[in-house]
Amino acid sequence: MGKFFFWLLKLFGWTIDERSPDAVKQAVVVVGPHTSNWDFIIGRIAFAKYKVNAKFLIKKELFFPPMGWILKSLGGIPVDRKRKNNITEQAVEIFSSEEKCFLVFTPEGTRSYNPNWKKGFYYIAQKANVPIYIAYIDYKNKKGGFHSHFQPTGDSDADIRYIKEVLSQFTGKVPENGIRKPE
Repeated sequence: MGKFFFWLLKLFGWTIDERSPDAVKQAVVVVGPHTSNWDFIIGRIAFAKYKVNAKFLIKKELFFPPMGWILKSLGGIPVDRKRKNNITEQAVEIFSSEEKCFLVFTPEGTRSYNPNWKKGFYYIAQKANVPIYIAYIDYKNKKGGFHSHFQPTGDSDADIRYIKEVLSQFTGKVPENGIRKPE
């Protein structure tokens, strides 16, 4: 099934970056820019091509039959964003229970432009002691995939500025909602 969807992606002119995290078994993946629901579909196909066990934290409201079954089969993990629960601890537990796991985040937290990123992905990477991989989707060039490996330094503001700098060079499906270079 994965080969069919990858073929379909190629048919529409998309390519997947050849850089692959082959030697890494666990990581937090930060993907941007996130401006469309199509990002998930294209990203999921790319992860299948890389043979990466990608997991996604998704609001629990979307987990109703049959949509919930589909999301779970694609790596979706329901999260109750209204409850005061510790998502960081839940995510760390996912890493400790899975030998191979790439937990994927869109730090903008919305498909609209948002200069104030959520930092949960950063704290999860630190607490789980896993690297961060920067991944991108670029509608302008119809290309996506892994960009680079990043080890958090402990200075979350500087590190997030760096990640924004990297991802700001790529164009989302809705360009005006994309990531802008930090000032």
